Amino acid sequence: MEWSIQQIAKLAGTTSRTLRHYDDIGVLRPSRIAGNGYRHYDQDALLRLQRILLLRDLGLGLPQIAEVLDRGTPQEDALAGHLAWLQQEQDRLARQIASVQSTIEALKGGERLMAENMFDGFDHTRYKEEVEERWGKAAYARSDAWWRSMSADEKAAWQQRVTDLGRDWVAAAESGLAPDSAAAQALAARHVDWLTSVPGTPAATPGGDVKGYVIGLGEMYVADPRFGANYATAAGGTAGAEFVRDALRAYAEDSL
Repeated sequence: MEWSIQQIAKLAGTTSRTLRHYDDIGVLRPSRIAGNGYRHYDQDALLRLQRILLLRDLGLGLPQIAEVLDRGTPQEDALAGHLAWLQQEQDRLARQIASVQSTIEALKGGERLMAENMFDGFDHTRYKEEVEERWGKAAYARSDAWWRSMSADEKAAWQQRVTDLGRDWVAAAESGLAPDSAAAQALAARHVDWLTSVPGTPAATPGGDVKGYVIGLGEMYVADPRFGANYATAAGGTAGAEFVRDALRAYAEDSL
């Protein structure tokens, strides 16, 4: 079975122009081009388009999407992995929504805020395995103990600090600042100060390789869409994360 380019554009919520662009850059080839020049797409093409749209929603640019698709991972396996991530995010977001709704209702009713309910879904433990793999179990244990020792107000202040920093990074990236400009470097200094405030990280460990850690994190922001999404600009893609990476690298090379 085949679908015309117009049918696919309508079903996928995109445009024929976008699909032609995907063809031009080699990300999504039509399965057949008719004698009249019309593009047609079969089931395999639809599966590839679904993955393109999923990866694009994660903030990946087209070059990164092409690289992921060309790895040769079987479609079912790739989609199963993506589905698992989406389900995890769905659960986390549902818990955050319930948490915020509960806070709003408590505020409206003049009720006492329940600290144990306010941070459900803001789950730092979802990165436990990655932290332990990268920096060891002791590093995770120290940061976990630090987080659990904080009061509700302290956790809220820390979350606000993270939100403000992310917002300012995005604004700087969208303003066209150079990564090595004074304003961008001031943001990088704030970022490193934030990193050194978290016990267990190499940035907060005496004798730790702070420079390597900061540069490595910058690279991870670009490579991992989960983290890059925190710095996504209105234009989409990885431009925001790339700006953060370049600014952090410049700061690390000059000041660490």
